[in-house]
Amino acid sequence: MKRTAALILALVATAGAAQDPWPSRPVHIIVPYTPGTGADILARVLGPKLGERWKAAVVTDNKAGATGNIGADAAAKSSPDGYTLLLTATSFTTNPALKPAPFDPVKDFAPIALLATGGLGVYINPQVPAKNMREFITLVKSQPGKLYYSSPGNGGPQHLAMELLKLETGMDIVHVPYKGAAGAISDLVGGHVQAMVSALQTVAPHVQNGRLRMLAVMSAKRAEAFPEVPTLEQAGAPDLEVETWYAMFAPAGTPAAIVTRVNRDVNELLKESDVRDVLARQGLDPAGGTPEVLGQRVQRELANWTRVVKAAGIKAD
Repeated sequence: MKRTAALILALVATAGAAQDPWPSRPVHIIVPYTPGTGADILARVLGPKLGERWKAAVVTDNKAGATGNIGADAAAKSSPDGYTLLLTATSFTTNPALKPAPFDPVKDFAPIALLATGGLGVYINPQVPAKNMREFITLVKSQPGKLYYSSPGNGGPQHLAMELLKLETGMDIVHVPYKGAAGAISDLVGGHVQAMVSALQTVAPHVQNGRLRMLAVMSAKRAEAFPEVPTLEQAGAPDLEVETWYAMFAPAGTPAAIVTRVNRDVNELLKESDVRDVLARQGLDPAGGTPEVLGQRVQRELANWTRVVKAAGIKAD
């Protein structure tokens, strides 16, 4: 009799637990980068606001290493119960293009929402005798292998973006990788290299004071901060759209109802003025949208970057 009663109590407890509304305990957002990076700032802005909506703690977990692979792998291997999310960036699709990753960006994750995007621009030193993108392409083609461009590191978005531009235009300009953006920009300003692709907000002060010339933005539309600078297509170059981005994912198999709820709440938060102010200070534009749109973006970029890496013969460090 006691055994029967204990079994009934256990079944009741199990049924009650199964019916607990999500979330009934803390939700962890894994950020696969160090504190202070763009993804980390986004997580710490959105996390408390999501917690208020969900009436549950939302904790940011920094799991940095391997340019984002360690944290993404940890998220992929987490239980798909809605209590672990991933807030990652562009390296989510560039890393697997460079070398096999411990996770599959498509099969191992459920897309939730694109959070924000950041523009990239093509810059040259003012001493380079080219006033626009068309003239720069012509100049580089007339001196194959004689001009140089810098990047913050091998295999990064800036490196791959320039290699994509080279692939589509036939330019032969030599890559000089640096350990970070500071050195890459400094040598461009100093004239030691002739060109660079970089985030708009990173190089903006040098453009504004005339130390660098901005030839084009690599986004679909002109940047609000530089309305006079054309897009690549407007500048007479191939119509390429490349930008940095931040997005949220869940482990594959996470219940659709949870994915839908997180997507809805994130989209609503991206409309709030204080969130948009934080993004603006980082040089980012709020995005949002459906899980399907984010999933399509991931597949498109994986295919594109794999093609670029193969064509350019890029090797991971």
